[in-house]
Amino acid sequence: MPRSTLILLLPAIASLLIVACGGDDTDDSGPADGDQLKVVTTVAPITSLVENIGGTKIELQGIVPEGTNSHTYEPPPSVVTTLADADLVVLNGLQLEEPTLELAEANKDDDAVILLLGDRTVTNAEYKYDFSFPESGGKPNPHLWPDPTLTTEYATLIHDQLVELDPDNAAYYDANYVELKARLEALDQQMLVATQTVLEENRKLLSYHDSWAYWADNYGFTVIGAIQPSDFSEPSASEVADLIDQVRDENVPAIFGSEVFASDVLETIAGESDAKYVDDLRDDDLPGDPGDPEHSYLGLMVQNMRIMLPALGGDASPMDRVNVALVFDDGPSTADYQQ
Repeated sequence: MPRSTLILLLPAIASLLIVACGGDDTDDSGPADGDQLKVVTTVAPITSLVENIGGTKIELQGIVPEGTNSHTYEPPPSVVTTLADADLVVLNGLQLEEPTLELAEANKDDDAVILLLGDRTVTNAEYKYDFSFPESGGKPNPHLWPDPTLTTEYATLIHDQLVELDPDNAAYYDANYVELKARLEALDQQMLVATQTVLEENRKLLSYHDSWAYWADNYGFTVIGAIQPSDFSEPSASEVADLIDQVRDENVPAIFGSEVFASDVLETIAGESDAKYVDDLRDDDLPGDPGDPEHSYLGLMVQNMRIMLPALGGDASPMDRVNVALVFDDGPSTADYQQ
């Protein structure tokens, strides 16, 4: 799909004068007095992490609509103004949102910060390549967030950047981060317990999209394939036949489709191999609606475990111990999730 970078031509406007009462040591970094830090994010799981830490102290807008293929998302012209007004733009990185990154770099304010979470969480040596993201294509698998241990690194980066840009609210960001980190650690602990209830021979994943590579390594699973090739086309007949044989030969109990993207190919593979077809996993489409307790990164991962693990013969009840609601209680969230 062609990509174009839109350059925002701002009229020459006199800078706003901030008059301090005495002294010449005014700190111009961060939001002006009385203003909230303006933060723009991309996919909903990242928006949720920023929402939990920034709470009511920031103005937050997620620009990638939920249920959209984030790999092929092309930001509309209206996003230019949003990016130009932002103090902080938070992206997953690892070449997931290239059109948005190009637009942000071209139109952001000189003092605004672009934070690429994935690029600062894993090294080149830790990149994973697979069916949807072959090494020959030059793009690593960017789906770090299903692994809560890596998501904890995301949360740390977000917290540190918010504190740097808005030190007056550092104590608030600190408290939210500490609570969110504790819940992410609880998610990891309960995920470890729940995944171990799946027999080793059943810990095999065939899914619509290669979203589980980092998660699988951390919890003892093997990703045996994905239906969505790197060019987002349909897999070839020979590739489908190979997957049918593999699922049948390895006695894979269930294969997993997307809640958002229907797949006739997966239905065919399930039918030919006698595996159960489960079609409601989510990559980055949060459950519920904005404002619902489960509409969060934590809610997303708990729901995915409740879908995936029983289908593979495991027990997802340990996930009931994870608190998925927002960590702050000082008022309603100002986060704007695109629907």
